[in-house]
Amino acid sequence: MQSIRSVLFTAAALTITFAAFVLTASLALALAGIAAVVVVGSAIATRLNFRPARATARPAAAGATQSQREMRIWNDGRGTIIDL
Repeated sequence: MQSIRSVLFTAAALTITFAAFVLTASLALALAGIAAVVVVGSAIATRLNFRPARATARPAAAGATQSQREMRIWNDGRGTIIDL
């Protein structure tokens, strides 16, 4: 009777250990998959970002006052730029 009980306890312990291993492995695989999706999504989002336009001020025309200069307004994707 004692040997049958020890065999059953050993089988139960092995079953529980195997179930815990499978659960842990599946959770680790799911976490790795989520991390991979986040990394790939971040890489794609970084590639799709537009580079800001280079802003250069035109020299003022001879005899032009500050109020006569053309005001330029544009959006570079990170905010509105107003060139007075």
